[in-house]
Amino acid sequence: MSSSTAGGAGSNDSNAARRQSKRPKYSKFTQQELPACKPILTPRAVISAFLIVTIVFIPIGVASLIASHDVVEIIDRYDSQCIPANVTDKVSYIQTPGEKPCNRELHVDKHMKSPIYVYYQLDNFYQNHRRYVKSRNDEQLRDSKNENSTSGCDPENQANGMPIVPCGLIAWSLFNDTYSFSRNSVNLTVNKTEISWKSDRDHKFGSDVFPKNFQNGSLVGGGHLDEHTPLSQQEDLIVWMRTAALPTFRKLYGRIEVDLQKGDVIQVDLKNNYNTYSFNGKKKLVLSTTSWLGGKNDFLGIAYLTVGGLSFFLSMAFTVVYLVKPRQLGDPSYLSWNRNPGGQ
Repeated sequence: MSSSTAGGAGSNDSNAARRQSKRPKYSKFTQQELPACKPILTPRAVISAFLIVTIVFIPIGVASLIASHDVVEIIDRYDSQCIPANVTDKVSYIQTPGEKPCNRELHVDKHMKSPIYVYYQLDNFYQNHRRYVKSRNDEQLRDSKNENSTSGCDPENQANGMPIVPCGLIAWSLFNDTYSFSRNSVNLTVNKTEISWKSDRDHKFGSDVFPKNFQNGSLVGGGHLDEHTPLSQQEDLIVWMRTAALPTFRKLYGRIEVDLQKGDVIQVDLKNNYNTYSFNGKKKLVLSTTSWLGGKNDFLGIAYLTVGGLSFFLSMAFTVVYLVKPRQLGDPSYLSWNRNPGGQ
């Protein structure tokens, strides 16, 4: 056999072996060798990174705490104080038909700049319960053509053989305590417009959907609705139906659009109608101003300060270790991505 024939056979065997091999064809993409940023975490780089986090986070935390402390809040728990002294069974009292008036005084200890937001706060009320959250029908709320659509609203889907609009446990348990305010015998108007999300008014609650057969069952859960006002304008309902994630929550009741001065005494005429006594809940009235960061909340500032302080501590610790017991760095040329392509 000639040498040329032997060479051709060897070449064919090599090509056949290459075709049968499962090894992919070399490329920078398949071998993950595309250009990339691969920083080496040297002691100086790590210490510098922690110092940058410290420099950024601590001022943000201080600014957040200052903004939170600038917010003025008045919180008044009234559920226990609005029960007559001679009443021993609170549940029976609150379930008795008729309104339960109650008068409270709020003392302003610091100037409150308008707008002053009025909230009601409920404790131990689990709006995030699975059955409660699902007990509504969004199609019915959006379009009057679907007023008979009550699927998912059990047990508050029908009353007296007729569908309930709006149906479901969320609407049925609508908060119905009311508040009115006065200062020096002068009424303070509470603006209750635009207290809900605009997206909810425009897209989730129809302007042609009106309450029907609401709270007409044997058991009344909460407030009533005006049957001549469309759901898109019943903002108390819209606010209430945006369910809270935690058992303690606040919901916006309205806005007082005049300043309150230090030393003012606010007279509150409230109607204690809502039953929180059967589940050991609490009711609070909250007046609050806002800052550029929103309402009063120290958590954000404390979180930033904690992370900034921890970063500063770690940077100092690493600096001491680096100075006391320095460690020689390895040669970066031995790293896999610094070798020749293909591992050659």
